[in-house]
This record gives sequence, structure tokens and C-alpha cells, in this order.
Amino acid sequence: MLRHIVMINFLEKATRTVVSTKTKNMLLSLEKSIEPLIKMEVGLNFSKKPSAFDLVLVADFEDEHGLNVYRDHPEHIKVLDYLKTVIEKTAVVDYII
Repeated sequence: MLRHIVMINFLEKATRTVVSTKTKNMLLSLEKSIEPLIKMEVGLNFSKKPSAFDLVLVADFEDEHGLNVYRDHPEHIKVLDYLKTVIEKTAVVDYII
């Protein structure tokens, strides 16, 4: 099994809640349309710490091939295109579980 974790900070502090919720819904919709995606969790941050990210995605795949299918899937690309317009910073970790 492979775990894919993405943490995101959004650009506009005033609209982070709206953008976070929209992004969460977009990401969770991928679970239905991308077969190699075994499980996905998306969490919205409540911490006020300056080092905290706004959103975290945790997705599980059988292997690296499944992750690559997810990355290249047209529905995932649509989400990425939207995220490019609202992201300030991201961090990504992929590891074997």
C-alpha cells in the first residue's frame, strides 16, 4: 500500500474557509471516479498556529502505478487546474505503508 499526503495553504486569508470547503468537496468527489483510489480523507485545519496548513489530503493506493493513474486522471487534472489559482504553498509526502 502507498499513502499520498498533501498539505495546502491557500492565498487569501479572508476566503480560506470558502476555498477550503470547495476544495475538500472537489477532492472527495474523486473517490467515486478514480478506480485505483482506495480511500481518501480530506481535513480542514482549525489550528491558529502560523505553521499550520489550511487543508490536508490523505489518499491510499495499492501501489505507485495507482498513484500515477490518479495523478493523470482527467478529473484530478480539473482539480489541479482550480488549485493552481488558489494555492499559496503545498507540501507532499508519498510513502509505503
